[in-house]
Amino acid sequence: MSLSLTAGMVPGPRKDPAVAAALGRRRKRADRIIRSLCVAATLVALGFLASILFTLTIRGFEAMSPRVFTHITAAPGSEGGLLNAIVGSIIQAALGTAIGTPVGMLVGTYLAEYARGSKFGNLVRFVSDILLSAPSILIGLFVYQILVLPFGGFSGWAGVAALAIIVIPVVVRTTEDMLNLIPNTLREAVIGLGAPKWKMIVLICWRSAMSGIITGILLAVARVAGETAPLLFTSLGNNAWSIDLTKPMASLPIAIYSFAGSPFEDWIALAWAGALLITLGVLGLNVLARAVLSGRK
Repeated sequence: MSLSLTAGMVPGPRKDPAVAAALGRRRKRADRIIRSLCVAATLVALGFLASILFTLTIRGFEAMSPRVFTHITAAPGSEGGLLNAIVGSIIQAALGTAIGTPVGMLVGTYLAEYARGSKFGNLVRFVSDILLSAPSILIGLFVYQILVLPFGGFSGWAGVAALAIIVIPVVVRTTEDMLNLIPNTLREAVIGLGAPKWKMIVLICWRSAMSGIITGILLAVARVAGETAPLLFTSLGNNAWSIDLTKPMASLPIAIYSFAGSPFEDWIALAWAGALLITLGVLGLNVLARAVLSGRK
């Protein structure tokens, strides 16, 4: 028996052109309303973002001068700069990323290549997701308890440890997701040629997922570059010049936090300059990484 329907046997309002036209007008009207709401929401979001970037750019460039890069923080009215905070941020963020990235890559590789479907792997993934969404101030308090109190004072190493803990779950999640996107047929082909599994992971999987892993590392750097709460409990900040990691160390987020609420105009200007520097630094890292990756391709 044929299941095909002729035009006259089609059920529903299609039989009546007037009803079909009314339905068409209602659908178009609903489509216009939803589309208008989406466009309005997008414009509102872009308006807030543009307002923030505009204010940051104007106020930041007004406060920018050579002394910001050549002078350390001084007393109000002494025309100080942010050299100590810039150097402190670079040192702590670089060391935190250098420590957290290998750990995150190895954990993410373990979850993607060795622990698929295992209970222990699910537990590790659950803990990593908790760390990824945990407030950074809790990480600062944790490091304060294990590194600051037992050793009798704030230090740059404590700040590095806090930033490294923040970096790890970001890299874990990105590494695992990128490795899971690699087809299993590629792994089987490499193993079929006689290569050991570790060589397959290092030479094939990591290379194939490198662009995504680098993106995750950049996301981690962008996050730790602006973290303030963990550093308040660990490296504390330092208005003097110091690159000794065993002592309190300055950083741009701490300087911005301290100077933004200051009653002194020159310190407020330094806070705007520091915020602009962090924004430009993160933007520069992203542009550089994209240029390097496009060159490799």
